[in-house]
Amino acid sequence: MHIIGVILGGGAGTRLQPLTRDRAKPAVPIGGKYRLVDIPLSNCLNSRVRCIYLLTQYNSVSLHAHVSSTYRFDEFHRGFVRVLAAQQTPDTAGWFEGTADAVRKSFRYFMDEQPELILILSGDQLYRMDFNAVIRDHLERDADVTIATKPMPRHEAGSLGIMQVDSKMRIVRFAEKPGDTPLLDELRAPLEGEDRYLASMGIYVFKTSVLRRLLEEGDHSDFGKHIIPAAIDQMAVYSHVFDGYWRDIGTVGSFWKANLDMTEIRPEFSFYDMHAPIFTHMRYLPPSKINCCDLNRCLLSEGCIITGHRILHSIVGIRAVVGQGSVIEHTVMMGADYFEDPSAPREVVPIGIGRDCFIRNAIIDKNARIGDGAYITPDGKPDGTSTPLYTVRDGVIVIPKKAIIPPGARI
Repeated sequence: MHIIGVILGGGAGTRLQPLTRDRAKPAVPIGGKYRLVDIPLSNCLNSRVRCIYLLTQYNSVSLHAHVSSTYRFDEFHRGFVRVLAAQQTPDTAGWFEGTADAVRKSFRYFMDEQPELILILSGDQLYRMDFNAVIRDHLERDADVTIATKPMPRHEAGSLGIMQVDSKMRIVRFAEKPGDTPLLDELRAPLEGEDRYLASMGIYVFKTSVLRRLLEEGDHSDFGKHIIPAAIDQMAVYSHVFDGYWRDIGTVGSFWKANLDMTEIRPEFSFYDMHAPIFTHMRYLPPSKINCCDLNRCLLSEGCIITGHRILHSIVGIRAVVGQGSVIEHTVMMGADYFEDPSAPREVVPIGIGRDCFIRNAIIDKNARIGDGAYITPDGKPDGTSTPLYTVRDGVIVIPKKAIIPPGARI
């Protein structure tokens, strides 16, 4: 059976600003050395789904560069990762207007492969899943659509899209963000001994003919709001229950927390799984060099030069430089895209974190320059504060890409 994967690159990513100021959401670095798009792509490859389309629109240059330089298949293999950007055609002159609209405008390219099933994924989620289990359920039930769902406790379910299922796991009802209401009580999942609710993960398997019909029936723009409710009313739509780790990384707070959770001694999501590895660009960097530093609960990427005092509960990205005496706590450092020329003028603040800095509860984007003695925390700053040098969101201070923080600055 021929199956293609379709990864939705997402919109402008306003809730992740300033991390999405110069890049698409799927291109945002995660875990020190990866990018968000590596997660769905790796899940596809590990599940033997080798024909993959990535639909993009906003700030897509770095995403294109990463995908084209990383996911190269040999000429004797029919697999590919193909980027489809929004474009003007004789039929349309506009941008993608939502997830369903993006698939509708790209559908003719999918048909070149004559797929029997189409697997649709989001580009900004963190999880590890064998899609073969979802596809097996789909085929055994002769489903028109299968939706991956995640059991959630009641206090989290009200803000999600919740599915009501019958005893055979056929979805009979869908409610978008029902809140803490009597409606939520009606949607409780038939999971023995547990008060849980099935939330949509935004992972769908469609029969190709069914998806074509749903897209052609109207100009609906979104899967969650339009296509899925229409399918439930008309077709055989089933739930595949996934009870592993899954996080939707749509905000600065959720991104920061998901990264730092990886530093725990026994993290819920780990990159240390060789049975289902997460792939990324091979950089051939030298080992990290630790001159002097107390490192505790950290992920340290390759190519770093660390001469700090203490780094606690933090992610240290590729080619990161930390100067003598600096303290970094609960921080995601994305590192740098290149090693700086040692002959650069001394009046320029070097890339990385200088000497005697203090940084807490922060995200330091790539190629940022933090001068000696800088003090950076979100303490005392109203949420939503945004300046050219920093943004505060969800209790986290974000230093944007290529920002220059002068020596001695207190932010």
